Amino acid sequence: MEENEICIGHSLLYEWYAYFLEAKGKWKEAQIIYRMGISRKAEPIEKLKWAQSLFVKRMSERLNTFSLGKVNGDEQVEFGKKFINPWSPFTVEELLKKIQPQLTKYDGYHLSKKVYPGKVALSSLKKSSRNKIIEIGGRKYQIKGCAGQGGFAQVFKAHVDSNPDDVVALKIQKPAFPWEFYMYRQLDERISGKQRSSFGFAHKIHIYSDCSILICDYLSHGTLQDAINSYVVTGKFMEEVLCIYYTLEMLYMLETLHSVGIIHGDFKPDNLLIRYSKDDLSEEGFKDRAGPWLDQGLYLVDWGRGIDLHLFPENTEFTDTYGLCVVVHMMLYNTYMEIERKASDGDYIYLPKSSFKRYWNIDLWKALFTKLLNISPGNNDVELLRSLRKSFLDYMHDNPSLIKKLRELLAKQRATLCSA
Repeated sequence: MEENEICIGHSLLYEWYAYFLEAKGKWKEAQIIYRMGISRKAEPIEKLKWAQSLFVKRMSERLNTFSLGKVNGDEQVEFGKKFINPWSPFTVEELLKKIQPQLTKYDGYHLSKKVYPGKVALSSLKKSSRNKIIEIGGRKYQIKGCAGQGGFAQVFKAHVDSNPDDVVALKIQKPAFPWEFYMYRQLDERISGKQRSSFGFAHKIHIYSDCSILICDYLSHGTLQDAINSYVVTGKFMEEVLCIYYTLEMLYMLETLHSVGIIHGDFKPDNLLIRYSKDDLSEEGFKDRAGPWLDQGLYLVDWGRGIDLHLFPENTEFTDTYGLCVVVHMMLYNTYMEIERKASDGDYIYLPKSSFKRYWNIDLWKALFTKLLNISPGNNDVELLRSLRKSFLDYMHDNPSLIKKLRELLAKQRATLCSA
């Protein structure tokens, strides 16, 4: 039916095929089918999303029959290879209990059993709030604007003690949620040296009975989503060399994270802040991310859905690679990724529905999407990410003119986005 494009716009096709795969124990394939239907906006879309949410709940309950703290031996192998929802209420509650003794020992962790005591009510802070001063842990923070807003949290730009040279991001969340602070401390412990600069930093967290306030570094140069949008509004597309550079950055990020048992869990262009070096870029240092290139690139934030694999049974698998493919597709095509099954050597593989442009380096992009969208359970994605990164890096290094062009495009992007 799919090959003949019969009923591909109807959600029932994806529902029933996913049910069939689930019954066969092919849970990863079932999840891919749900994603495919949603990416194609199959109607009624809300019914399909509801079916997917029930699927996730069923998969989670199969593991949650057992406490995470009690799963061991053969049970680890059996359940670890199957599906678990790391953000289900049960799982989150169990994990928070598990990390609590460790969490309270971290530098910057401040716990109060009282409600937030400041004179300015946090509920009075709105998107348009400017120059209000709130007190947190004996310091004063002057609100300079809203940097982001979600269902449970707001992020504000603030000056510490009204000092414009000391700028931070305040993430105010209701109810209190210490998990993100825990993930930041795992990054501190497991990633060191120049690799650490690619990920967000948290200074401290203040937890009250009614909310939590996470204090983090603030970057003012916008997000990768802003960069993509700057092309969308003009009807143009991001130059391929710029797409290659940011793809390199993302492959490097996930390779680093996955090698130490950390999954971001919400990998998207809104959470990828852009960094610019204070010094001029040159061809020298590009391959090794040395010199000015160390301070240039992307910066991954928002760790509220982060996953610490060390807290799960040994064979449990999660990955950010699908999210990386979505971001790459958005850079290349200015649209969200739709995937489809395509025949390959007597079998089927999943690939983006969009065609590659003839003047691109098709081999690079095809290898990236083919390998990351078709990872088999149990395969080492760290080695795969490293191999893909090397192929992109070698292509750039073998073509010095591309690095020169990249430098020019980054300078142009900085001038355009930072002045907007």
